[in-house]
Amino acid sequence: MDFVKSLFIAASGLRAQNGRMRVIAENIANASSTGRAPGEDPYRRKIATFQSELDRSLKAEVVRLGPIEADQSDFGQRYEPGHPAADENGYVLTPNVNSLIETVDMQEAQRSYEANLNVIQTTRRMLQRTFEILRA
Repeated sequence: MDFVKSLFIAASGLRAQNGRMRVIAENIANASSTGRAPGEDPYRRKIATFQSELDRSLKAEVVRLGPIEADQSDFGQRYEPGHPAADENGYVLTPNVNSLIETVDMQEAQRSYEANLNVIQTTRRMLQRTFEILRA
């Protein structure tokens, strides 16, 4: 495989995973963000998607962050009658963010990021060795 192609493909993976980690971090940061008034929806979890795209200059498929989608799962409820967003029964809608799932997703994104980084480092070392062989 062409060294340049492998570098660009791995770099596209780095960018995509970086975007995914930003979305996950936003979810974690808003895990307790409720509405401000009765009937107002709380924060809705976001999901990063990926798209494969042909890079014509490389003649190779690369990955990029696709549209950020809203998780349509149901909101939770918590009994908190003194909250400004509580309904007539005292329940507040809570975000559909599960911190455990977000943590696992973040670990997976970090590992994918690290794998792409390893590809770049390995390719760089192979290029350096190739130049050393050519000089000799």
